[in-house]
Amino acid sequence: MARRPLPRILSKDGAQLARTQLARSRELARTAADSATDVLHPLITLSRGLRLLAAAGRHRWTATPKDRRGPLLFLVACVVLVVALAPYGPLLAVVTVMAAAAWLGRDRTAPEPEGPDESQAERLRALYEALVPYFSVPEDPAPLYAHGGDWEKAFPAHEFDDAGRVGQLVLRYPAYFPDGEPEARARIEQVLTAKAGRGREYRFGWDEVGNQLTVSVLPPLPADIVAQRFVTAPGESVLGFTDPSEVQRTLPLSFGDFGDSYDEQRDVPPVVWRTGTRSTEPHLLAVGQPGSGTSTLLRSLALQALQYGDVLIVDGGGTGEYACLTGRDGVLAVECALPGALASLDWAARETERRLVAINLARQAGDPPRPTPGAPCGSSSTGRASSRTSRRWTTARTRRTCSRCRCGTGGRRM
Repeated sequence: MARRPLPRILSKDGAQLARTQLARSRELARTAADSATDVLHPLITLSRGLRLLAAAGRHRWTATPKDRRGPLLFLVACVVLVVALAPYGPLLAVVTVMAAAAWLGRDRTAPEPEGPDESQAERLRALYEALVPYFSVPEDPAPLYAHGGDWEKAFPAHEFDDAGRVGQLVLRYPAYFPDGEPEARARIEQVLTAKAGRGREYRFGWDEVGNQLTVSVLPPLPADIVAQRFVTAPGESVLGFTDPSEVQRTLPLSFGDFGDSYDEQRDVPPVVWRTGTRSTEPHLLAVGQPGSGTSTLLRSLALQALQYGDVLIVDGGGTGEYACLTGRDGVLAVECALPGALASLDWAARETERRLVAINLARQAGDPPRPTPGAPCGSSSTGRASSRTSRRWTTARTRRTCSRCRCGTGGRRM
């Protein structure tokens, strides 16, 4: 029995040919559908109008009282009889009904205006004038950006939202603009953010090859994420949530308002902070003004850290924002007074030093301890110590602010 030949793998030329044929077939199908729609457009209009006439007649019959339906039927029968006996009556009746159906079935949607209206054009003109000092030089014989110039050449594509603000903008810039320098990009992005409308977040896509900049408005982050346990691995903490284009990982979360059952599940891309001995950024510094969500972020991190160790909280402000953690299982203390905070920090420093010495001695003896999953730098369980007794302390307190989180401190939307 002969063997069945294996299927051939398409080569590069074969794959390109297949894609070309597929695109051609799609174009033919789209053209056929458009042609059929154009040919059948009168029939579609008449059928829509007849349906509306039938609906109007049914509504009229339903709205008529039962004691008046008999005379109404007699009147309709008389009209039909007169039309049938009149010369050319049936033909005129059919023509009248078709004309009424065509009038009612016409497309009443208002045509979309071509180009921006007066207010939108004025906004684009203001954007163009604001970019003139950055995209023009005196040596340019034919500048793309000039005071009083044509903004339509510089903005090939633009979209506006329902409020009349810029939703997406594609602008061209001259080739001599240093688009590879971060300082030059930052100036342009700052001007566009100020002129396109503050209070929103924008994504800037620089096309250095085509000398184009695409400005798009980011959708708002979800604000209905309820307090819940995040599905993370040991040593991972959720700082916040970002856009789907920033990360490839998602977390299943429950959504809803307070008092609901939170049955709705949705996958949201998170901003994850990884800790441990192999972490490149094991320490976190959260900075924010009052009301920016810094305390909410720290409370969330403390609750997530309780799954793998104990927590000591030192509240220098003494505002009581962390009093809700007092008495929780795993929370050693919540210190607000200066003497208690100094004593706790001194004990934490000595305990960290003791553990580092113990780890070093164990490694020298050839029996390195197994690090506690998810513990930060300088924290490990030695000997027979359990995870409850392996308290995690952080010695350094500096770290770069997370660059992927759109909410500043990473915890405003948590």
